Amino acid sequence: MSAIHLKDLNIFYGDTQVVHDVTLDVAAGESFALVGESGSGKSTILKAIMGLAPDWTGAIEVDGKPRSHGPDRAFSRQCQMVFQDPYGSLHPRKTIDATLAEPLLIHGLKNRDARVVELLGEVGLDARFRFRFPHQLSGGQRQRVAIARALALEPRFLLLDEPTSALDVSIQAEILNLLKRLRKERGLTYLMVTHNLPVVAFMCDRLAVMRHGRIEEIASAEALKTGALATPYARELYRLSNPEETAEEQP
Repeated sequence: MSAIHLKDLNIFYGDTQVVHDVTLDVAAGESFALVGESGSGKSTILKAIMGLAPDWTGAIEVDGKPRSHGPDRAFSRQCQMVFQDPYGSLHPRKTIDATLAEPLLIHGLKNRDARVVELLGEVGLDARFRFRFPHQLSGGQRQRVAIARALALEPRFLLLDEPTSALDVSIQAEILNLLKRLRKERGLTYLMVTHNLPVVAFMCDRLAVMRHGRIEEIASAEALKTGALATPYARELYRLSNPEETAEEQP
């Protein structure tokens, strides 16, 4: 049984169809990437899984259970999402303590103070960050808080929407290493959206290449590392992401 199963998924924004007949399976414990240029429907798929893009047809199953077309409180215990912009995803007037305690409070979980400190420690922040506000943190620190919030309910699945693209290059590697460690320690399943193929090669086992809302091909990370991709579009993405190959073509 797949951890995440999509079958003939079509997603609409009003009269506009943005995702077409997407079928894929993500295995338990796998890290799977959706890649492609902006507007290819990658993030929309994550939103549909989370119930944030409710106008869809086809099938979405997580852990063998069909998803509804809207937010689901019970589902949030199993699956959480980390958004691209860590500043935009955190309430500017809430302390980090309040942000991390909120999901615990909503779901009636006990020992919230201890759990907040533990969550901060898991993402490499000490307890002195508890009563700060998002504007008092760096971009990397804010994204660590966003990851901690996603982990608060101990989900088994994380949806990662460009989790490092809004960060300085020097900080991106720290967040990617953190995500890789957490996946190993917690046995998490990742479905990640990115346009950065080196990130995919570092983080993921497989990838689906998307274009105009459709899957062009599904490949292994090993195929990505060697450039052994099947479709012209995927090979062009690989070429553009490889500075050495691109430089060789310059006159």
